[in-house]
Amino acid sequence: MNEARIPLTIRLCGPRGFCAGVDRAIQIVVLALKKYGAPVYVRHEIVHNRYVVEGLEAKGAVFVEELHEIPEEHRGQPVIFSAHGVPKSVPADAEARNLFYLDATCPLVSKVHKQAMRHERQGRHVLLIGHAAHPEVIGTMGQLPEGAVSLIETVDDAHAYEAADPDNLGFVTQTTLSVDDTAGVIAALTERFPNLKAPAAESICYATTNRQDAVKAAAPGTDLFLVVGAPNSSNSKRLVEVAVRAGARHALLVQRADEIDWEGLGDLKTVALSAGASAPETIVSEIIEAFRQRFDVTVELAETVQEDETFLVNRELRDTELTVADMAFVNGEAVANGAR
Repeated sequence: MNEARIPLTIRLCGPRGFCAGVDRAIQIVVLALKKYGAPVYVRHEIVHNRYVVEGLEAKGAVFVEELHEIPEEHRGQPVIFSAHGVPKSVPADAEARNLFYLDATCPLVSKVHKQAMRHERQGRHVLLIGHAAHPEVIGTMGQLPEGAVSLIETVDDAHAYEAADPDNLGFVTQTTLSVDDTAGVIAALTERFPNLKAPAAESICYATTNRQDAVKAAAPGTDLFLVVGAPNSSNSKRLVEVAVRAGARHALLVQRADEIDWEGLGDLKTVALSAGASAPETIVSEIIEAFRQRFDVTVELAETVQEDETFLVNRELRDTELTVADMAFVNGEAVANGAR
């Protein structure tokens, strides 16, 4: 006779997981492999998720950090730039090497690039609020001439920054920041520089904001908040921070179910679960199943908004069919229906 399992409620956040920009970037790699055959080269991780990268490698994608790593005999194969965006020097390098490239930069990151360039055209020094060494920050700074952008990471940075021309400043932000933290940095900058110009539209992307709002709604009263995501994923790490601030007793970032320290979790009655914008739904399903094996699980959908954004893939790929089977390695079976 089976031992009775302890009841556990899982609050499953919605929206969670892939945003439209990540979905598009992965589709671009899959479609390029279908159309042009393996190998297809990808500069940097297409998105910050090891499971996704390994799934694409299994299909024939080859990941490189720089274009010179592509062998001479494969220079006719496509090379894809990651969703995070690249400095202008990268496509220029590709053209100099006669490489065929496909740009998978998220359209919302490209929008930030345009906002930064608009500030610069209008004679403003650009303040970029973001995290040093993040690929998106490197890509955004690389849209403008050397010295045209200053990086501001924290409120302390905002207080310490010395402007050569305090009346001609404009700011943009990385798309994956904490909404609340960024508001604090902007407030500090605006207090010091009243003429600071904002971008024409919000830089933090809709998906980052939506996932943080869902976490804030689900976190209060939870014993544990799990966020599926990679340790180098900015938006996933922000979700962990938001969960703790919003009332979760404990929050963890995990990449797979086997990273969970089941023995060390303590007494659990309510667990919340979300996933960063580059984390595949199949891992969310895997974690729910791992809890079902140990608890009597009830799943509640904690949904704050429904997302229906989609972004078109590159024109060169639109004549190639993308099937559900092509994306099953990341999408798995949807769990939302079972959560209602």
